[in-house]
Amino acid sequence: MKTHLFPGILAMAAIVVASNILVQFLFGQWLTWGAFTYPLAFLVTDIMNRVYGREAAQKVVFAGFIVGLICSFIGTQIVGEYGPLVTLRIAIGSAIAFLIAQLIDIAVFNRLREGRWWTAPVVSSLVGSSIDTALFFTIAFSASLIWLEPGNDVGWANEVLPLLGTGPDAPLWVSLAVADWLVKLALALIALVPFRIIVGSLTNRTT
Repeated sequence: MKTHLFPGILAMAAIVVASNILVQFLFGQWLTWGAFTYPLAFLVTDIMNRVYGREAAQKVVFAGFIVGLICSFIGTQIVGEYGPLVTLRIAIGSAIAFLIAQLIDIAVFNRLREGRWWTAPVVSSLVGSSIDTALFFTIAFSASLIWLEPGNDVGWANEVLPLLGTGPDAPLWVSLAVADWLVKLALALIALVPFRIIVGSLTNRTT
């Protein structure tokens, strides 16, 4: 494996591991601390894509995917107060959402890479983040997919409440998804600053 991939792989692995740990801790009513670290995976993917190309970014994503699978397996073996820290549905949702969203991020970035420097990272991260959120929360908590893990009671996630405490009635998991999505969108914009700085630094080194 080429050495220039190592920093990206290590960064992606660190983000995935940290997010799997921090997701166990609540931040307010609608979020976990993992919501603030996980979106950085899109930053890593976009930096690798911009500096080293599509193939390099894909390799980093697949490395992160494998690390995520390992984390999910470990989580299924740890039993907390309410059962395993990671249920089968959460493991499936996390794996599918990560892989599909990251690969779509790469594809969108490539389509827009010749535009203004900020266009590709912003649009690809917004599209990828939206797909990631929709896939994960639907697979992990929607009552319509109870057949994925019949023994897992997700009734708590389907309790109908005002959206984010103030909006129209919706299942709780929808509020969790919307809150997570809003954080991802905000971080996609904030990440433009480190994206610009890191890409500039790496580009100067390789030229």
